[in-house]
Amino acid sequence: MGSGKVTSSVPSGPSAFQGKHVAVAGLGVSGVPAAKALHARGAIVTVVNDGDDARAREQAAELTALGITVRLGDGATLPEGTELIVTAPGWKPDKPLFTAAREAGVPVWGDVELAWRLRGPDAAPWLAVTGTNGKTTTVQMLASILEAAGLRTAAVGNIGVSLLDAVLGDEVYDVLAVELSSYQLHWAPSLRAHSAAVLNIAPDHLDWHGSMEAYAADKGRIYEGNRVACVYNVADKLTEDLVREADVEEGCRAVGFTLGTPGPSQLGVVEGILVDRAFVENRHRNAQELAEVSDVNPPAPHNIANALAAAALARAFGVPPTAVRDGLRAFRPDAHRIAHVADVDGVAYVDDSKATNTHAAEASLAAFDSVVWIAGGLAKGATFDELAAKSAKRLRGAVLIGADRALIREALARHAPEVPVVDLERTDTGAMLQAVREATRLARPGDTVLLAPACASMDMYTNYHQRGDAFAEAVRELGAGA
Repeated sequence: MGSGKVTSSVPSGPSAFQGKHVAVAGLGVSGVPAAKALHARGAIVTVVNDGDDARAREQAAELTALGITVRLGDGATLPEGTELIVTAPGWKPDKPLFTAAREAGVPVWGDVELAWRLRGPDAAPWLAVTGTNGKTTTVQMLASILEAAGLRTAAVGNIGVSLLDAVLGDEVYDVLAVELSSYQLHWAPSLRAHSAAVLNIAPDHLDWHGSMEAYAADKGRIYEGNRVACVYNVADKLTEDLVREADVEEGCRAVGFTLGTPGPSQLGVVEGILVDRAFVENRHRNAQELAEVSDVNPPAPHNIANALAAAALARAFGVPPTAVRDGLRAFRPDAHRIAHVADVDGVAYVDDSKATNTHAAEASLAAFDSVVWIAGGLAKGATFDELAAKSAKRLRGAVLIGADRALIREALARHAPEVPVVDLERTDTGAMLQAVREATRLARPGDTVLLAPACASMDMYTNYHQRGDAFAEAVRELGAGA
């Protein structure tokens, strides 16, 4: 873990962008506010966008009315005279626009970088969270804990609330709970959080980053320049390695979280109690009780890990133990995240449609002893052998749906040949109802029918929300007929 004060050249004051030629890459939820913010500060803004659909034309008309130039249908050409590019986070680094920028020596920022540089001198510090899975839940838990401590806060960033809106709005905050994706971190070179956590690292978005090493390195950027604590997952060595490689401010500490008994400078679990051995006096001998496992909703292992990470960041900010307990008790998870839908004839039905990759599905399956698993969708290049091998002993049966279901079926045949598998070819709106009926046929009292697809949803559904809603509706129909 490196040390030494990290500095960055952060523009400040209303004239920082005056007269600068800035290209904004992409419209959407980040591009439009970025263009407006830069234009309001005197920048000469040109927005470039690949698409030219009705939504893009509507947004373009709004910006054009303000005097902002918008170029639809051409996101590849660098506008003449460009001195800076501000990009939507999803634009891949290998796009021709960025190749042209590198050749011309033009820096590229994301909307997070822009928000960081537009903060005022008395801006709220950021407590930042990234990871392959669990980011949103952890940030929401963190915000709930901070609110329980009486602090003015908001859950922002990749969670859906624009950081630009949070930074430039009228609301005054004491601290921000910030969710950051690997895309956002890639384009945020000068971000320096108060404290940050990497929850876990598993293969994901490798088509965007190019390699697992590049993906992990972008996640690790969140630790750069941390002031108080770099929070890592004791069970995921790669997260600790990223802490060791980070260049942080003098005195910043590495703080681990574990589902086991914590050592010094860790948070963990002892006899059903969440305890802190990091932010206490004489941490080699003392521990502070924070909350009970039953205060975590739901108390699945991966969600307890999320709670410990949130508690570590809150404690790094000086939050008292009672606020951790009260904040966790007040927290309610979003829909489609290991959500209990109903019990029918002694079988529990759980919707974890948000488990869109193998790492998330493995964590979801680990929360139950005997599962009939509904899985499948778009694999996004994933392989399923490790997931099948680790989960085999928990599976009563499996019902497979979606475009890439054969990959899961073949992995189960290799690693869990005794598990009965139902392979559904249909992809119409009735497919989920049939899947639930088949799962019910396989289930026994005491089992859990779990939707944890390990795949993206876009082959059959608009998004994972719609997929989860379809599951819940099928369960309700099943219950009505019971």
